[in-house]
Amino acid sequence: MSGDMQAGGTYRHLALVHEGAVGFLELARPAALNALTRELRLELRDALERLAADAAIRAVVLSGQGRAFCAGADLKEAGTGDVEQELLEEYLPCFDAIAGMDKPVIAAVAGSASGVGLSLALHCDLLVMAEDAFLGIAFGRIGLVPDGGASWLLVRQLGYRRALELALESARIPAARARELGLANRVVEAPRLMEECRQWAQQLAALSPVAVAGTKKLMRLAAQAGFTEVFRREAVLQERCAASGYFRERLEEFRQKRPAGSGVSPK
Repeated sequence: MSGDMQAGGTYRHLALVHEGAVGFLELARPAALNALTRELRLELRDALERLAADAAIRAVVLSGQGRAFCAGADLKEAGTGDVEQELLEEYLPCFDAIAGMDKPVIAAVAGSASGVGLSLALHCDLLVMAEDAFLGIAFGRIGLVPDGGASWLLVRQLGYRRALELALESARIPAARARELGLANRVVEAPRLMEECRQWAQQLAALSPVAVAGTKKLMRLAAQAGFTEVFRREAVLQERCAASGYFRERLEEFRQKRPAGSGVSPK
């Protein structure tokens, strides 16, 4: 942890640190390729909810230690509990926390994001992959349906036929192909993955938090709502942005022909 980073919480299988306005959350079971156990899922839920509630954090980077982002659920625990209950009470709150927080979450995918690890990556707002990484839709290979919201995410991103094909074939999607399909935003050389995500998160954290939160809400709403509902929501959120100190300062800079960002900090 660098000198300008601060610990954000104590967990067994997670590392959470703050670097300025960016929160870095790292799955920390590298020997198991960061496979999700019940304990890790509960820790992840707590950490995400903590980041969502922290007004000092304006962007989040989610990654995994070692050779993989996340290999999915830990199959050593398979069959030991109520699967439906696990999905509804342990996984869904994690995904809801990502979707509901007023700040962007960037998934930094090294190695693989497979099974429900794929779902975790796709639930993030933005996704950056190392050039040698891949996304694995591995459910069918072990006789399961896509879960963790993967069916919803893939159909909306890829369309029904392509999503069905990839799911039934338990496809392994290389980083370059994932970007072509729109599943990843950026692909970078593996050694640059975390620095790329750090720089992007810092850029996002410097924007108006009111506008960033509103834009995220609108884009997620637009994926499932009709035009009029989205338009009306735009109007409400734009009113909030127009009343913010950030917008007023940028407007004054424009009028006075001063460089952007020379005035107040975002608020």
